[in-house]
Amino acid sequence: MEINWKQLVEQEALLRGYSKKTIENYIFQIGRFLKSGKQAREYLLLLINQGKSNETIRLTNFAIKFYYSVINSTDENLDLILKNLPNSKRAKTLPNILSKEEIQRMIEVTKNINHRLIIQLGYSAGLRVSEIINLSWENIDFDRNMVHIKQAKGKKDRVVMLSTKVKEALASFTAEKMGLLFITTRGTKYTQRTIQKILENAAKKAKINKHVTPHTLRHSFATHLLEQGTDIRYIKDLLGHSDIRTTMIYTKVSNKDISKIKSPLD
Repeated sequence: MEINWKQLVEQEALLRGYSKKTIENYIFQIGRFLKSGKQAREYLLLLINQGKSNETIRLTNFAIKFYYSVINSTDENLDLILKNLPNSKRAKTLPNILSKEEIQRMIEVTKNINHRLIIQLGYSAGLRVSEIINLSWENIDFDRNMVHIKQAKGKKDRVVMLSTKVKEALASFTAEKMGLLFITTRGTKYTQRTIQKILENAAKKAKINKHVTPHTLRHSFATHLLEQGTDIRYIKDLLGHSDIRTTMIYTKVSNKDISKIKSPLD
């Protein structure tokens, strides 16, 4: 039976340990590229001229390179093809941060217990949205006040703190404490889109005029830890970053030192 390009890409990506989301994104972008009938560089230029975001172009570039390395791995011109594709750089944008007061307002206006706990957990432990979705009761260590994050991004495990407020909220749950922490009324997993809507609604009710995403809570968690004097190496481990340079972005948005500088107007 002949294997199509989608199967080949998926199999190779799985062998390399890529996440399900990355594989889906690669297959989607490769499909659009092949459908265009254009050469790789020509297609990337088309996306740029269409005003696509830097992140979309960067992802497409990686996907096309991956496609050629898998499908045309024996092509003697492969090195030339890959060399002609530019190295896409991630746009250096600063993360959006909420103040502690803004986060507290979001928590207070959210009446649904599950929804409120999602906000509290995302902020108090700096969790990624996928980590919130896949969190199980067995991952909560009530005795040691820790949350075990299993097989997160990069297939890594890590441990984060369990907030006292979150612990109290979890302890008050009357449902059987087994399986996934967050289940919809239909008995299914929450989706990333559902959690995004929960945050959008909370931000709107709290009168916050910022674009709030699950990652905004994570960014705020890291920034607030840095501002209260936590060593950046600990923050790196709590976030599950492989490289401390990724964590260093929070030094650019923290007001820990900036607030000490006197304005020339004052």
